[in-house]
Amino acid sequence: MRADRLVSLVLLLRQHGQMSATTLARELEVSTRTVLRDIEALSAAGVPVYAERGRHGGFALLPGFRTELTGLSHDEALALLVAGSRRGAQAFGLGSALASAMLKVVDALPAGYRDTASDAARRLLIDPETDLLARRLAAEEVPDAIAAEVRRAVLAGHKLRIRYAAVDQPPKWRTVDPIGLVTVREQGYLLATRSGADRTYRLSRILAAEELPEPAQRPDRVDLDRAWQERSTRFRTGGDQVTVLVRMNPARREELVGTALAVRAEETDADGWSRLEAAFQDRRHAEWALWQLATDAEALAPPWLRASLRDRAAALVTRYESSS
Repeated sequence: MRADRLVSLVLLLRQHGQMSATTLARELEVSTRTVLRDIEALSAAGVPVYAERGRHGGFALLPGFRTELTGLSHDEALALLVAGSRRGAQAFGLGSALASAMLKVVDALPAGYRDTASDAARRLLIDPETDLLARRLAAEEVPDAIAAEVRRAVLAGHKLRIRYAAVDQPPKWRTVDPIGLVTVREQGYLLATRSGADRTYRLSRILAAEELPEPAQRPDRVDLDRAWQERSTRFRTGGDQVTVLVRMNPARREELVGTALAVRAEETDADGWSRLEAAFQDRRHAEWALWQLATDAEALAPPWLRASLRDRAAALVTRYESSS
């Protein structure tokens, strides 16, 4: 909305001083022409913004002007700034709203706290984009229009029609009763019911969404954390689970534990390697997890898994032996 954008424009000028129209347009994600119109609107409303001409010119506020935003202590603002550094809001299409809110948080601080709180927030990192093995942890992309439509239906308590692409299935339209939104490890999920049965949908697999006018059939109150735990438990204990006995380099243990559904037994061999009994969702999951560990792991059982990994390795050898 334009009112929110005008507030963000004022806060940007307050915190950064003089800024060019091009820089403001980039920060606000609008055109330069829109910025110029907004500057005129602010001037007409009595905000003391002025233009500096020349090559290094731009727009600035008269010294001493500030907005009336108060009430946050240093630690309260620090907590919000650190929380705002997390990328979970992106999964729900709230990235731009979060950026605007953070501007207001910084501006709400007394002048003496503003710089120290911003610096402190930069020294605390939550959910880095890259792990210790230099693998980039990419958040799933959810189009803003889809995220916004899903979010509106959840908050309004309306039924939702989605076109969903489940794994190994063609996309299908389905109507659901949305309960809530959850983000886990940079992946967003919609918790809902369909014909009375619990359903969980990954937001990145929703290809289209439409909020319907009919009220959703759902309880008035919900414990979202408990609902997520219950569904996670059902996922981990259902399906075509397989149990694998694996012998592996302990240096890679956390990698296996991080992808397995559960580790049910563990001991250490005489040579220092670990022997684990791990559960996986299905055969494909088990094969994929063991293949990632290469020679740092050996599947001891079941026989079909040993045969599958052997055939994979043999095919790879054949490919490179025949390569020119």
